[in-house]
Amino acid sequence: MVTVELRHLRYLLAVADHANFTHAAEELRVSQPTLSQQIRQLERLVGFQLLDRTGRTVRLTDAGEVYASHARRALLDLAAADRALNDVEELSRGHLRLGATPTFTAYLIGPLTAEFHSRHPGISLIFTEMTQDRIEDALVTDNLDVGIAFAGKPAAGITTAALLTETLSLVIRAAEAPASKKLPVRAFQDIPLALLSGDFATRGHIDAYLAEHRIEPRIAVEANSIQALTEIVKRSPLATVLPDAITHDHAALVPVTLDPPLPARTAALLFRQDAYQSAAARAFAKLAHEFAERREYAPPRGPGLA
Repeated sequence: MVTVELRHLRYLLAVADHANFTHAAEELRVSQPTLSQQIRQLERLVGFQLLDRTGRTVRLTDAGEVYASHARRALLDLAAADRALNDVEELSRGHLRLGATPTFTAYLIGPLTAEFHSRHPGISLIFTEMTQDRIEDALVTDNLDVGIAFAGKPAAGITTAALLTETLSLVIRAAEAPASKKLPVRAFQDIPLALLSGDFATRGHIDAYLAEHRIEPRIAVEANSIQALTEIVKRSPLATVLPDAITHDHAALVPVTLDPPLPARTAALLFRQDAYQSAAARAFAKLAHEFAERREYAPPRGPGLA
């Protein structure tokens, strides 16, 4: 008796993702006739037409949409089960897939990964810098184990755990620092700035603050790299706006508090909701919380955090 097998599910999802039998067959490394035969076999087994083949592209039928959503979830759960079986509680081997938004690369990822490797040298860590929406998508599709991003209303299927509160300040080289460690917000009108470009969430946060206080900033440089900004500010009279924590590892830079201060943001660890968490993921989360406490970052606060 023929029953539904994992290959049937993978074949169906490949065709649905590519909306094309030829491209799906190439990805799966099977012939197109074989793929078509396997999909028709699946449709006979479940008793429904799952694909609409009448248009220029192949698409899921209503029944196919329902079946594919469950098939996708089943494959994710099976992949998690495989990792669970291979998980070693003493962390002598394994891997961890970590994603973070760019701000955290500048001051958090380096020391965290260094300490994690020191504690668990048998765990290979794969780090990817990406936007928050891509982190959430990668978690839901089981392409990441842990994400670090800003807290807020997470996407469906994502759960969050507050990690630390990030404070933003005016950052300037030590030689240019004013006598006072606090400046009124109107000082922005007189200081030439080097800021992150508009595709960064941090820049939107800064722009909203300036707009609220009706400030027209003097922007001399825009950059899509935090490292570039720190190097520019070290070597010029330009100032920037970055997390205070970045200055901890740059003696040539000093933070200057603004009055009123820029609103703080809560950073969080992100996970796929109700998914298995490997020993490596749990160890990394524990280390991240220990690190935040040790650095004496402001305690996290805000609603809706796990």
